Amino acid sequence: MPNLTRALERSERNPAQTAPLNPAAAAALARLESKLGAADVQKAAARYRVASAAIAKASQVLGARALTEVEASDFDYMQDVMREARTVLAAAGQLDLIGGV
Repeated sequence: MPNLTRALERSERNPAQTAPLNPAAAAALARLESKLGAADVQKAAARYRVASAAIAKASQVLGARALTEVEASDFDYMQDVMREARTVLAAAGQLDLIGGV
């Protein structure tokens, strides 16, 4: 039986010695990577929508009274969440998920 620990150590020291993936494995890896990326995009879209709803609610409150210090802090945080989510979506070319172009 070959010494797997030594083989692993050799491959870690010199990754060029590892065999390339066969086409089926490469396709499976590509599908997995796209699904993982898609999950990040979906999370960003969801975070954007939740933050957008919170900002809309805070805007309604602003029509009646000034925001408390905590509400103002939350408002600022939600704007940051929207900016971060929009950046993720823009990088993925998925602004259409939030009504963008």
